[in-house]
Amino acid sequence: MSKVVTFGEVLMRLSPSDSKMLRQSREMEFFFGGTEMNVGASLAIMGCETRHITNVSDCFIGESAIATMKSYGIDTQFVNRTEHPIGLYFLEVGSAMRASRISYNRLNGSFANIKPEQVDWEKALEGAEYFHWTGISPGISEGAYETLKQGLQLANSKGIEITADPAYRSNLWKYGKEGFTVLKELISYSTIFIGGVNEINEILGTSFGYDKDSFIQAAETLMKEIPSIKKVFDKTRIGVTASNQATQGRALVNGQYFETESLEVNPVVDRIGTGDAFAAGLIYGLINFDDEKALKFANAACAIKHTILGDVNLSSANDILEVMNGNSGGRIKR
Repeated sequence: MSKVVTFGEVLMRLSPSDSKMLRQSREMEFFFGGTEMNVGASLAIMGCETRHITNVSDCFIGESAIATMKSYGIDTQFVNRTEHPIGLYFLEVGSAMRASRISYNRLNGSFANIKPEQVDWEKALEGAEYFHWTGISPGISEGAYETLKQGLQLANSKGIEITADPAYRSNLWKYGKEGFTVLKELISYSTIFIGGVNEINEILGTSFGYDKDSFIQAAETLMKEIPSIKKVFDKTRIGVTASNQATQGRALVNGQYFETESLEVNPVVDRIGTGDAFAAGLIYGLINFDDEKALKFANAACAIKHTILGDVNLSSANDILEVMNGNSGGRIKR
């Protein structure tokens, strides 16, 4: 299988169990996650060789984070241990009409303090065929932005496929850089765009609508403005309630539009990491299938992640293929 390199923060998630509100609970479950690491973990579980680049705390919590990554099959030789604490986020899981709520504590953490000189990109990218990044990382700190930029420039020069999930978060970008400008710059090193009309409008300052024709126009405009992008893949969501969601994928590749069927998930177990599951499914699909089947696989991966507690999609490639092929009845396997 192909080698995939991911770069981004590893966070500890703290959450009351059983969909309780924080004020109701005296104990919390924890998971290690982080959007790019989630992608790498899912790919490793599906059989890809993956390597994650990040900083974690030099304490037993950082040790546990590294052990968790290793348990998924991720290569952690480029995980640095520093004196800064690992980032945290707190999650209240919603139910029915009550939305989930998240609060982050990350802007002074170990990853926020990463510096370009801490990563040997030449060695880290050795043998890589895909490099995945998201817009969350450059929004956390200038050091994270400069480190990522250095890696993207080298990956681009080596002809590595670079998947960009812009994932703009307005609550980040506190260090003086303009998010839209930075994301447009970094996307110019990338080859595959994982995002839709919202992201394109934010990056280009456009105002495209959300129907099929508008998506096509938006994707065409993006590829004209940023010629390095050759393929655009988008995940759309229909949220009836916090407990009832449906996902669908659509794409524009070589002027051809295609979309998947909608997959409904009811009840939802955990929405966290579903976009990461889509990205991992897409990368796996691009490695193994044609573009249209890759999109279907990504949508199935996204849907099945809604049924799994925690940040990471623990499903095998065969589990996802079954859902993609219509086996969604949930019958017991014996």
